[in-house]
Amino acid sequence: MSSIPPLQNSTPFPASPTETITVPPQEASSTQKKIQLTDQTNLLPFRQVIVCFFGLALCIVVSALDTVIVATAIPTISRAFNAGSIVSWVPSAYLLTSTSFQPLYGRFSDIFGRKTAISIAMVVFMIGNLLAGFSRTVVQLIVFRGIAGAGGGGIISICQIIISDIVSLRERGKYQGIIGGVIALGYGVGPVIGGAFAQKVTWRWCFWISIPTSLTALAVILYVLPFKPITGNMKSKLLAVDYVGAVLSLIGCVLIILPLIWGGVTFPWKSAQVLATLFSGLIVIALFCVWEWKGAQLPIVPMYIFKHSTVTGVYITMFINGFVFFSSLYYLPQFFQVVLGYSEIHAGVFLIPILLSQMAFAWGSGVIVSRTGRYRTIVYLGFSIWSIACGLLSTITPRSHRVELVIYMLIAGCGAGQTLQTTTVAAQASVPRKDMSVVTAFRNFIRLLGGALSLAVGSTILNNSLRSAMSTLGLPSSTVISVIDDPSHLSSPTSLSITPEAASFILNNGYTKGFKTIFILNASLTAVATLASVVLIKHKELTRSDEKELKKHRDSLLKEKEKDSPQVDDGREAETEVEGATGDSDDTEGNEKRKSDAAEKC
Repeated sequence: MSSIPPLQNSTPFPASPTETITVPPQEASSTQKKIQLTDQTNLLPFRQVIVCFFGLALCIVVSALDTVIVATAIPTISRAFNAGSIVSWVPSAYLLTSTSFQPLYGRFSDIFGRKTAISIAMVVFMIGNLLAGFSRTVVQLIVFRGIAGAGGGGIISICQIIISDIVSLRERGKYQGIIGGVIALGYGVGPVIGGAFAQKVTWRWCFWISIPTSLTALAVILYVLPFKPITGNMKSKLLAVDYVGAVLSLIGCVLIILPLIWGGVTFPWKSAQVLATLFSGLIVIALFCVWEWKGAQLPIVPMYIFKHSTVTGVYITMFINGFVFFSSLYYLPQFFQVVLGYSEIHAGVFLIPILLSQMAFAWGSGVIVSRTGRYRTIVYLGFSIWSIACGLLSTITPRSHRVELVIYMLIAGCGAGQTLQTTTVAAQASVPRKDMSVVTAFRNFIRLLGGALSLAVGSTILNNSLRSAMSTLGLPSSTVISVIDDPSHLSSPTSLSITPEAASFILNNGYTKGFKTIFILNASLTAVATLASVVLIKHKELTRSDEKELKKHRDSLLKEKEKDSPQVDDGREAETEVEGATGDSDDTEGNEKRKSDAAEKC
C-alpha cells in the first residue's frame, strides 16, 4: 500500500508560485500604485484534501469549543476570585477581540499567505489561553482572554478560506457543510466540557484543555498543508498592509461591541456611556468605509463587493443567523437550568438534538449543492423552517413534555443547518477569486456581530420581564438583583427568602414570558431573513472559467509523478518520488542514473 508523501513538499498543482493577481485600489484613482497578490488557489486531489481537511477540522473544533467552554465555568471562576459582576468580562473580552480582529485576517492571509496567517492566529490563541490558566487575579484573566480572542477570531475564517483554495467552487459545498457541522459540535460540547472541568477538576483546565489540541492541530496543518510561496519580500508585504483601515476597523468594532456588552447589564441602555460609545463607533465605522472606498490601496473590506446583491443578501441573512443561533445556544440551556432544574452538564447534553440535526443537514445541504450546483432553494427552506421552529420554541412552558422540546429542537437544527455553509458558497460564487478571502472573513464578522447583539438584547428582554414580575410582589431590591444576576436561584426559593409560590410566579410570569418574547423575536427575524434571501440572493454558476484548466494541470502533474515514480518488485509504488531524473527512457546512462538516484533516496 502506498503512503501519502509529506504534502508541504508537493508541487502546488494549479498554478505557478509566481502567478499574481492585480488588485485595483477600489477602482478609484489611477495614480495609486497597484498591488500584486499571489493567487493561492491550489486544487488538490481527493486523498490530499481529506488529509488537509482533518487538520483544518481540528483547528475549527478548538476555536468553537473555546468560544463557549468558559461560559459554563463562569460561576466557579467568580467564586474563586470573589469577582462579582466583573466576571462577566471574561467571556466578553474574548467576544470583543475575536469579533474585532475578524475582518483583518482575510486580507492578511492574502498578503502573508494562508499557512502563515493561521499559524500566527493559533500561536496567539494558545499563548492567551496558557496565560489565562495561570491568572492570579480576575483582571489578569480578562486581559489574557482578550489576547486569546485576538488569535481565535481568525481561525474559522482562515480555515474556510483554505478550503476554498484547495477545493473547486462546485465541490466546496459538502466540505463547507462538514465545517458547519464541526462548528456546531464544538459549540454544543463546549458547555458540557466546561461544566465537567469546573465541577470535577479545576476551572483552569477550561483554558488549558485547548493547548494540546491546538498544538496537534497546528502540527497537522504545518505538515500536511501544501505551501505555495507568496511573491515579494517582507518589506513589500508590510507596505501592502492597510494600517489606517486596520486601526479604524479595530476602534470602530470595539466602540460598537462595548455598548452591546454594557447595555442593560453594566449601564442602562439610555445612559450616556452606552449611547455616546455607540454613536462614536458608528462615526468611526463611517470613516472606515470612506477610507476603504477612496484611500486604501489594498482595502481590508473593498466597498465594491456590496454592489453584488447576493453578497449583501448573504450578509443580512448571516447577521440574523448569528443573532438567532447564539441566542438559542445561550438561552435554551439557561431555560433548562432555570425552569426545568437541570444541572449545567445535563443542560448541555440536552442540546444534542439541535446540534445533531444541524450537523446532519449542514452536511446534507452541502452534498446537494455539490451535486446540483443549486443553493437558493436550500437557503429559503432553511430560514423558513428555522422561523417555524423558533415560533414553536416560544410556546414551551415549565409543563411542556420533554419529547415536545426534543422535536422542536430537531426542527430548529434542520433549518439552521441549511443556512450555514450554503450562504458561504453563494457569497464566494458572486465575487472574483481575488475577493474571496475578504468576503468570507467579513461574512464571519457579521455573524459574530449578530451574536453579540443577540446576547445583549436577550439579556435586556429577560431582565425587564423579571423586574416586571417581581415588582408586583414587592420584593426587596437585594432579592431582585440576586434573581437578575442568576435566575437559577429561583430553583431554591429558600436561598432568596421567598416562598415557593412566589418563585413559581416569577418563573411563569417573568422568566418564561421573557423567554417567549426572545423566541418570538427570533422567529420574526428568521422570517425577515427568508424574505431577504428570496429578494437578494441570486443564482450563480458554481464552475469558474479557469477551473477546468486548473484541474487538467493538476491531473497532468499527478500522472507525471506516477510515471516517474520507481516501482518495487511487488508492483507497488515506492514511497519516495524520484526527482530530477531526465533523459530518454531508452538511454542506458539515463536509466542507470535514475536507478542510482532511486536507490540512494530509498
